[in-house]
Parts: sequence; C-alpha cells; structure tokens
Amino acid sequence: MSLRTVQFVFAIATVAALSAAPAAAQYVGQAGKQDKKPEMRAVAVLEWTGDEQHPTRSRIIPVSVFDGQELQDAGIYLARPQPLALDPEVEYQLKEDGKNTGLYIVMNASEEQGSWVGYGKWQDLPKPRPAKPAIVHDWKEDDSASNQPVLHRKHHDDAGSSGSDSGSGNPSTPPDPDRPTLHKAPGSGSGSDSGSNAGTGPAPDPDRPTLHKSPDSGSDSSSASAGSGAEDPDRPRLTKKQQTDEEPSVSSVENSGDPNRPRLKRGKSSYSGGEVLPSLTGVPPDMHQAVAVSDARNTPDHPWDYSWANPDDERKYKGQLEDLARTALGLTPPASPAPRKTTTKTGTTHKSQKTTSPAPPPALLDDEQFRVFELAYGSGATMVLSAHTGGTGADEKFVTLVAQPDLYGNMAVLLKNVTDGAHLDSNPRLRLIDAVDAMADNRGELLFELRGQTQRQFALYRVLRGQVTKLFVSGGSDSSEASN
Repeated sequence: MSLRTVQFVFAIATVAALSAAPAAAQYVGQAGKQDKKPEMRAVAVLEWTGDEQHPTRSRIIPVSVFDGQELQDAGIYLARPQPLALDPEVEYQLKEDGKNTGLYIVMNASEEQGSWVGYGKWQDLPKPRPAKPAIVHDWKEDDSASNQPVLHRKHHDDAGSSGSDSGSGNPSTPPDPDRPTLHKAPGSGSGSDSGSNAGTGPAPDPDRPTLHKSPDSGSDSSSASAGSGAEDPDRPRLTKKQQTDEEPSVSSVENSGDPNRPRLKRGKSSYSGGEVLPSLTGVPPDMHQAVAVSDARNTPDHPWDYSWANPDDERKYKGQLEDLARTALGLTPPASPAPRKTTTKTGTTHKSQKTTSPAPPPALLDDEQFRVFELAYGSGATMVLSAHTGGTGADEKFVTLVAQPDLYGNMAVLLKNVTDGAHLDSNPRLRLIDAVDAMADNRGELLFELRGQTQRQFALYRVLRGQVTKLFVSGGSDSSEASN
C-alpha cells in the first residue's frame, strides 16, 4: 500500500469519527435523572405575643429555601405574588432544640414594609394511633363441649365409625347442629346437578345482607346482564368529583405544563382549623420567637441539646464566658484596693495584721441567654451566650459569643459580636433563635436574627472544624458585624 493510499484511508477515518461525535453528544439517555424535582426544605421564624397555648397575635417570616443545591431567599423565591414559602395551606413544624412542638398552617400572606409575612393558625401535633390490643385465643385440645364454631369435625365417642361413615355417606351419624355450614344460593349448582338442584336449595336467610341488582335488570335477564356491563346509577365510582355550576373548576389548566402556575379557587379553603389570628406588627418587647421548618418528607426529631459528661464543666465554661462578656461590655469591676495594716494592742505587746476588703460581686448581665448545642452526632459542645447592659443609645451595649472547648479543656471563642444602641444599623446585634437543619443533612446551623435600629435580617451560621462560617443572610444583602 502506498503512502498516498494510507493518508487517504486515515482522512476518511478522521472524517467519520468527527461526524459521529455530535451524534454521541446528543444522546440523552441519562437526561431523565436531572428532571427529577428536588426535595425542598423551607426555614422560617414564627413570632407571637401572649401565651404559647393561647397566642394573641402571630406571624411567620420566611428565611431560606433549600432547593437541593443551594439556599435561596425564601422571601422572594418563586413569588407569584407571594413567595412559595407562604403559599396557602403550607404546613410548618415548630421546633425547639430540634424537637417538634406543634404545627403552623399558613392561611394568607401580605407585604409589610417591603417584606412578605404570613398569617395562619396553630395546630397541635397529631396524636399517635393507639396500639391495637392483642387478640389472645384460648384454644383447647378437646373442644367437644365448646359452643364456638370450628373448621373441623368435633370429636365423638364413635370416632372410628364416624371416620368410616364420612367417606361412604352413611346417614347413621347425626349432623352436628352447632356446626356452621355454607349453603348454596337458590338456583346455583355445579356440573350436571345445577339444573336438578335449582329449586331444591335451602331457603334464603332474610337477615343476610345481599347485593341487590339495579332496577333495570330482572330475574329473567340475570345471565345476560351479568356480562353486559350495565351501569348502576347508585354504584359508587372511583372518579373525580363532578363539577357543578356552584363549584367552577380550572382543571383545564392542570396539564398546561407549568406546575408552578398559581390558581384561583372560589370558596373557602379546605383547611378547617379556624380563622386567622390578628396580624402582628412591629417588634413588641414581649414577642416570642421559634424556628419553623416545612418539608414534604417526614423526618424524625433531631435534638440539638448537648449532654455534659460532667456537670461541673458546664458551670466552669459558663463562668468563663460570662467573664468575657463582662469585659466586652465594660462591666469589669475595678481592682481591689491594697490591703490595709491594722495594729492591735494586747497588754504590753503590739500586734499588726493585714486586712483585705471583700471583692465586689460581679456585675449582672441583663437578658442573659446561655445555650449549649450538639450540632452533629458525636460532635463537641457549641456554646452561645448573649447579654446586654441597661441604658439607652451608646450606653446600651450588646454582646454575643460563640465558643467551643478545645482539646486541652480551654475556652476557644469562635465568634464575638459587640455593638451598642447607637450603631445598630451599621453593626446589628446577634439574637439567637435556635439551631436548625436548613439543608436536610443532619447537621445543625445556628439561626440568628440580625436586629438593627430600623431593619432586621436573619442569618444561618455553620460551626465546623473550630470555625464559624456565615452560610446565608436573608434579604439578599450582607450585614456586617464585629467579629473581634
């Protein structure tokens, strides 16, 4: 083969390979897996005033929606016009330390001061079904004296003769009056006896429930109507409810191709929990907060509270965090005065001794909150302490500390937020809501409220490998806070 022939064959093979490449790239055999709708998980904050069992006002604020890949802002995610997290009849599970405490059903939503909030109704958790009592059968070996029906012949004194007579059909053995029998229906039979026994069957039981035929069919046409498929107008059917003039339907757009298309329905909602509570506006001083999670999947409780092996460790670390908080707030007491010398005279001798004044008690922390979490199975303790001082304006200071014990038992502060009442808009205070699993990965994040003077946001922080990372901030913009 000449060199020119080899080059010609190689060129043909190259062209064939290049022409086959686009065809292979267009193969969509695995595209169906990407079309699967992800399992979404929404996180919100429920706020209310009054008693938890009898709240006077309440509202729910959407925070985040996990779409299977990343966290989205729940306040604007798929808004038509209200966001997806506030659609009517969306059910939220109220949680405290990862344990379900109740349900909140969204009924309607409105936009207040540029942000969407929802209003709904509290509901108790569904009660578990009671266990069915076990049925205990007290069977006896000899049931000849029992009046209970059995599925075998009872024992008789002439058991041997009865056994032989049962096969020959000897009528000498009297039938058992207590034995249940299965009678044939009138006019039924099998084989050649069906015609002869048509009118000789036992009389029908007047108390036995029967399935009556439709009025259109008679006894003369029973065999023909059995296979004709005639419909009984009173027979229940597993079909959709027929629409009437009083219940207009938009079922024609069910298969329009847009699963997120909003639909307007006339009449009351299918929810039967009651009327919506009055709306809650502003930030009243007696307002309570709780984390709420909405997920289509039923997930078990995941408690976040940490159990100390030694209760003394909790008191030790809490005391250390309180000392750090007082230092950050400027509440460190002044140094103790130098000890004074006193001289006492006993007879002809003089004795001098040093006396020290007692140390002043530590300053009290206003609205102190101390929480300890286990944010993942088998992880260590994550401690959060927040407090503030009295006063107004710049005199009112706030502090929030996030810390963990290190390998040597010392305190390691991972996040420190310090601000005052005059700089809340530029440096908002961190108020802990609770721990929550925002991404359905069995790992808890710390949910904080970033409260400023005139605005507020919510943020999710992840604590991992001795570091605190801000995962998400609602509102679409970041808020700066001091971390040193």
